[in-house]
Amino acid sequence: MGTSMREPTADETELVAYAREIVDTHGDGDAGIHTMGAAVRDADGRMHGGINIFHFTGGPCAELVALGNARASGARELTTIVAVGDGGRGPVGPCGRDRQVLLDFHPGIRVILPTVKGLRSVRIEELMPHATRWTPEDGAGLVREEEG
Repeated sequence: MGTSMREPTADETELVAYAREIVDTHGDGDAGIHTMGAAVRDADGRMHGGINIFHFTGGPCAELVALGNARASGARELTTIVAVGDGGRGPVGPCGRDRQVLLDFHPGIRVILPTVKGLRSVRIEELMPHATRWTPEDGAGLVREEEG
């Protein structure tokens, strides 16, 4: 199997800039509560943003907030995602939880992340080799049991 890794396209570079604008505009600086911005592009070309919410109990990563924002805006098929750190840190690869969520909900999505060769765009499957997939249908019964 070949690799899908490649240099970012112009649309993907625009997505990076949008995520950077989110964290630069809405981050907290030294307070450190909102330190990562994320942006996702849907199949219609629209960009949706998110910012993390750090809390000692956990809290959502910027990528998960961007996924929720996209869904709330009616986007169902997502093509690309990126997260950018505050303080000029640039793009950051998704954490393990985010990678699993991306694989499960958007198995074809491309992720923009830093590599030793610079920024690259890669399909989520290549970041999760041999992963066990979970589908929303797998969890539907659990939700119904908890509601009952």
